[in-house]
Amino acid sequence: MLAIRAANGWTESPASDFRRAEELVEQALAEAPRDYLAHYAKGSVLRFQGRCDQAIPEYELAFEFNPNWLNSLDFLAACKMMTGSIETAISLEQQAIRLGPRDPYIGNYYGRIGQAHLLLAHTDEAVIWFEKAVGAIPGYGNPHAWLASAYALKGETERAASELAEARRLTSRYSSIARLKAAGTLGGPGYWGVPKVRALFEATYFAGLRKAGMPEE
Repeated sequence: MLAIRAANGWTESPASDFRRAEELVEQALAEAPRDYLAHYAKGSVLRFQGRCDQAIPEYELAFEFNPNWLNSLDFLAACKMMTGSIETAISLEQQAIRLGPRDPYIGNYYGRIGQAHLLLAHTDEAVIWFEKAVGAIPGYGNPHAWLASAYALKGETERAASELAEARRLTSRYSSIARLKAAGTLGGPGYWGVPKVRALFEATYFAGLRKAGMPEE
């Protein structure tokens, strides 16, 4: 929770919160080195700092120690995507869906597959998965924003504008490109992956959002 608070800008001392979070998770792992939640927490602390390459082995251990904890698989996929292993991210999310077809967070898995396909310029495939995500997690702005981008890249500007309006109604971060970039994606504030992945975000996600009508500032 300290890492979440720091990553979302809900504190005036994020660096202090991250240090305290690291201390707590190392204490937990010293007491219980095979505890899946401790490894999951460490992975999340690292991910929220934009250190996805270091988070990956922690999520792998968390899933190894408890294969029923599919959040580990989901965030492992997120970190794989942000470090450039985009096809691997798709495979991991498909595995999560097979293991938990009724998982309450399945909408996140759908959405992550859509994100990976959009970054790979598989726009039609991305739309299918974003539609599934919107249906699975109503009231959540993120899949609407991604769907807006995908529709805009397909030239369906009216549908794109409608989805963007819904995303902005649900979540304030979609007010502008600048604000969205500052907020970052899963992996820390302002973090959009390694350079080649950031370039893919620019060429697909942000390009689509601009076409959908999102202002720069």
